[in-house]
Amino acid sequence: MLKDSVTFGEAMVMFVAGRPGALKDIDTFSRRLAGAEVNVAVGLSRLGLTSGWISRLGEDAFGDYIVEYLAREKVDIDGITHDSRYPTGFQLKSMVLEGDPQVQYFRKGSAASTLGEADVDSGYLTGFRHLHMTGIPPALTKSTRAFAYAALETMKGAGRTVSFDPNLRPSLWSSKEEMREVINDLACRADWVLPGIEEGEFLTGSRDPKKIAEFYLNRGVSLVAVKLGPEGAYFRTPYEEGTVPGFEVKKVVDTVGAGDGFATGLIGGLLRGLSITEAVRQGNAIGSIAVQSVGDHDGYPTMEELKAYLHYHLTGVRTR
Repeated sequence: MLKDSVTFGEAMVMFVAGRPGALKDIDTFSRRLAGAEVNVAVGLSRLGLTSGWISRLGEDAFGDYIVEYLAREKVDIDGITHDSRYPTGFQLKSMVLEGDPQVQYFRKGSAASTLGEADVDSGYLTGFRHLHMTGIPPALTKSTRAFAYAALETMKGAGRTVSFDPNLRPSLWSSKEEMREVINDLACRADWVLPGIEEGEFLTGSRDPKKIAEFYLNRGVSLVAVKLGPEGAYFRTPYEEGTVPGFEVKKVVDTVGAGDGFATGLIGGLLRGLSITEAVRQGNAIGSIAVQSVGDHDGYPTMEELKAYLHYHLTGVRTR
């Protein structure tokens, strides 16, 4: 029987500042786990789906921590390899009272950045019915880009579905032009594309969600969901379209991980057979939950918690 969803990328140990202020002035940090793809892997596992994550880690304390963390979250770790020649990456993240936090990465020359096309295990990959990708691995190194293309083609060739979140990181690319070209090439090979409104504007030249969706639909994509921030998300397929409103959040604690939360809800909903509207609503819900907690995926809910959250926000009635 096929497992549900697999993804790949770089996870980093994240040290979050213990108080607001410039990172250089902080004395104490708390340890957490970061990485766009690992956020989705953990999120889907919490929703009760079988979820896998592929990467390479160093033979070090950080690598051991990541493996043990994911095992506790019931993420399939059979796709992880270790390499004593390279370290596991880490990052420092500031604490903010509003807005986006400052993040400093220590990832150059990491073990994950050495993944290449030869590392694609088609037997492991095709044991899953869905692949989730982001635009981060293709930006790290030429070899990780080759891995991304090979993984995508392997899954498409096996008749599996593929979702793609641009997750633009300009600092990792040699130029904005290269970033636009590669990201769009990968996106147009996927089935479901999940850009934010600003990403969509950069990638397609339009800030109109309908035109952003049209750009990818005309190139063979079957579903585009454009994240609109607090306003929710717009979706379009060749047969239907709609805007699903967001959820009111009284206090935003940390915006990092909201987009991956949206991907988690959408993918989880579609894999469970929900309508696109229902799946997008799930995505909006988890995105709104994510911004209310410190850490990239710390606040991601279980299925029971998500159902209770949706029930309360849609009916005003709390469940026990």
